[in-house]
Amino acid sequence: MSLLKRLETRGSRWAIPNLTGLLIAGQAAVLVVALVRGREAAASVWQKMALIPSAVWEGEVWRLLTFPFQPPSASLALALLSWMVFYLFGNSLEQAWGAFRYNLYLLVAYAANVAAAFLVDGAWGPGGVLNGQAVNVAAAGAGANAVLYGGVFFAFARLFPDMVMNLFFVLPIRIRWLGLLGWLSVGYGLVAGDGPQRLFLLAMIANYLAFFGRDHVRGWRQGQRQRKFEAHVARAAAGPRHRCVVCGLDSERSPKTLFRYCSKCTGQRCYCPEHIRDHAHVADEEPARSA
Repeated sequence: MSLLKRLETRGSRWAIPNLTGLLIAGQAAVLVVALVRGREAAASVWQKMALIPSAVWEGEVWRLLTFPFQPPSASLALALLSWMVFYLFGNSLEQAWGAFRYNLYLLVAYAANVAAAFLVDGAWGPGGVLNGQAVNVAAAGAGANAVLYGGVFFAFARLFPDMVMNLFFVLPIRIRWLGLLGWLSVGYGLVAGDGPQRLFLLAMIANYLAFFGRDHVRGWRQGQRQRKFEAHVARAAAGPRHRCVVCGLDSERSPKTLFRYCSKCTGQRCYCPEHIRDHAHVADEEPARSA
């Protein structure tokens, strides 16, 4: 039994159903309060929710629990759009996996986000923490939601690649191509980004790699075996078309030679012009008949 199966057997009763809806409800409540209180008050509230490791070390431990509830945007329209997509992806994953596996998937994303924030804070200082820069209302929560939403999106693209979405509500496109664009963006960020950006990108795909990494490795190995087999078949098929069974002369070395097959020999036995008239005929013995 795999580790995931054992964890699911023991911890399924503790799983939280409809976790996507609960996260969205918490983010929506924060956004409503922010819009009611005004821009400056919203910036202050969201700054208090952000994951800032230096503040956590000073005793503000609530930040470890509040940062996932930062809204994805200060704009109500953009937030609603983000929540619609997040609910579609998250709810589909929960239905495909069950509540426990989906909870665990988000938990890995949460742990990776916290680890990346503390690593960045330790290596580059508070100024390098992505979530620590959430002083602007429009940027508040960007880091936390990028890690959370990004991992869910990549898992959805893996499980439902043929689903069609209307990009900008107009252009129909399959999720597999959006996923490919997402992976290209991640790859570019890992190559061209700075240290903090690379750490948070790794945090965003950590849960995907934990759940699907083995499948990718297994698929790559199977593909390697398939390619080796196809190459072997191609080499065998690329051999000479005709070969004399006596002297071994073949049509590849002597393409102008007129090879013949003997009708008196059993099976498809090929001979060159020299041996077609001068060879011992081969005939299989007839099987003995039962009395």
